[in-house]
Amino acid sequence: MIKESSCADAHDPAALTVEAARQQILDKIVPMSLTEQVPIRSALGRVLAETIISPVNVPAHVNSAMDGYALSGTGLPAEGKMHVYRQIGRVMAGQTFEGDVSRGNCVRIMTGAPMPVGTDTVVMQEQVEVDGDQVTIGSGHRQGQNVRQAGEDMAQGDAVFQPGKWLDPADIGVMASMGLGEVSVVRRPTVAFFSTGDELRSIGEPLGEGEVYDSNRYTVYGMLTRMGCNLLDMGVITDDPAKLRYAFEAAAEQADIIITTGGVSVGEADYIRSILEELGEVAFWKLAIKPGRPLTYGSLGKALFFGLPGNPVAVVVSFYQFVQPALRYLMSGEAKQPLLIPAKALSPMRKRPGRTEFARGIYTIHDNGEIKVDTTGTQGSGILTSMSRANCFIVLGNQQGEVSPGDTVTIQPFVSLV
Repeated sequence: MIKESSCADAHDPAALTVEAARQQILDKIVPMSLTEQVPIRSALGRVLAETIISPVNVPAHVNSAMDGYALSGTGLPAEGKMHVYRQIGRVMAGQTFEGDVSRGNCVRIMTGAPMPVGTDTVVMQEQVEVDGDQVTIGSGHRQGQNVRQAGEDMAQGDAVFQPGKWLDPADIGVMASMGLGEVSVVRRPTVAFFSTGDELRSIGEPLGEGEVYDSNRYTVYGMLTRMGCNLLDMGVITDDPAKLRYAFEAAAEQADIIITTGGVSVGEADYIRSILEELGEVAFWKLAIKPGRPLTYGSLGKALFFGLPGNPVAVVVSFYQFVQPALRYLMSGEAKQPLLIPAKALSPMRKRPGRTEFARGIYTIHDNGEIKVDTTGTQGSGILTSMSRANCFIVLGNQQGEVSPGDTVTIQPFVSLV
């Protein structure tokens, strides 16, 4: 068994800070190396596993960036002068103009059409006067304007993307512009997850005295789905050591990561930690954090294990602060730092030094660019609607004390957690 880690804390010497726990988690992870080939439409949100070298110039030819008139820029009118050009043809996107365009002549051209021989400049159609084949152009133009050069976006042989990149919609379009139909990506990790507790009931079942519906499993499902994982939902496991042991063993055979909710505190029916110590290794189980103090992290065979608290808000906080960074690192080798932004507090917040607290907040951006934030109200770790109403965490650091209105605090916008 791994010896439990500790970090100096005024309230609990055995409780790790958020930063120390996050680093310990990453230190234990070896990024995934297995890959698969997928169509580029299926690569959205996946992690690139190869260097992408452009096989072509993009664009492939010199072309017009505007609808207008292509001409030689050597004869543009001087300041205050006008010049009349003769239109000798037109060229659309996907076509070519046959022949040369001599000085004093021009060609009607559409956006994306190849520049005719003898031209290097495009004057926008809104900036000319046309009378039959006579095109009058005034001053104020420069040679080479409104023209895209071949390879301007990507030159043939350029290394456009490197392994480890999370592919977004623009990346998919870039690969399509190079003519690529498939790409190599990192295999999706398989995550097994289940809730624990005799009091939990599934949706559709009647509730007895003291029973609640299992919301945690649905929340975890949603967060894992947005991460692009392969999911193994193992349902609800009751507080029975034999059943929990079997579930752990079954999960460890199939998954890269195992996540449980509930059963990690010091209650008489909280068996997760003891079973994990028996079957695997425990790295730590207490954090200097609110909500989410009882969080167990370790390993079970080749699988990493996260035992999240049972309170619904603590599940979300723990996932975003520890599980998501671990998954990102597992999939890409990228230790992404959280996006933290200063904001002005609108209401007081009670806080004691010695732990990091994640309050749920609603931030607004005012006309002068100032960011202000208020809490969603009551901050109990069982009030899941406080997460639903919020658009950020208010991160109150380890050594921070009470917050007064007008004080500067740090926020972590939820949009940065996707």
